[in-house]
Amino acid sequence: MRASDRDRDSANGLLQTAYAEGRLTKDEYDERSGKVLASQTFDQLRALTADLPGFSLGAQPQHYPMQYGVPRRTNGLAVASLACGVGQVFFWFLAAIPAVVLGHMARRQIRQTGEDGAGLALAGLILGWIGIAATVLFVAVIVAAVAVTSTHGGPVVRRFGP
Repeated sequence: MRASDRDRDSANGLLQTAYAEGRLTKDEYDERSGKVLASQTFDQLRALTADLPGFSLGAQPQHYPMQYGVPRRTNGLAVASLACGVGQVFFWFLAAIPAVVLGHMARRQIRQTGEDGAGLALAGLILGWIGIAATVLFVAVIVAAVAVTSTHGGPVVRRFGP
């Protein structure tokens, strides 16, 4: 059966809907749109839209309710890394080292398993390294202060005469 202009318009509308919903890539949409315009028969049009679920010529497109997948788990080590990074406020450098170690472990696991929590692990790492750097700087200032006071700290004794 020969296809009419109305049939071609209907098939093109179906392709536009499929492209808008993400069922077709831009290249697929462009290729099929060109073939729709060149189609002579109704079967050719049906072949261009047959693989699109819920679409058929002569009927309204069926819209399925949005289905949400199961949410991905957040990596527990990433959460622990962030908790240790924030915990430096109370436990100082004792929490910084675990924040860095757990952050690196979490990032490795996230790459392997695809879990969520990459941002949490990165934040824990950054806070941990900042805590370690602050500790090293603090210790260096204390050591420098002690060194300065111990070399110049005693009284100056001046002797006059023999």
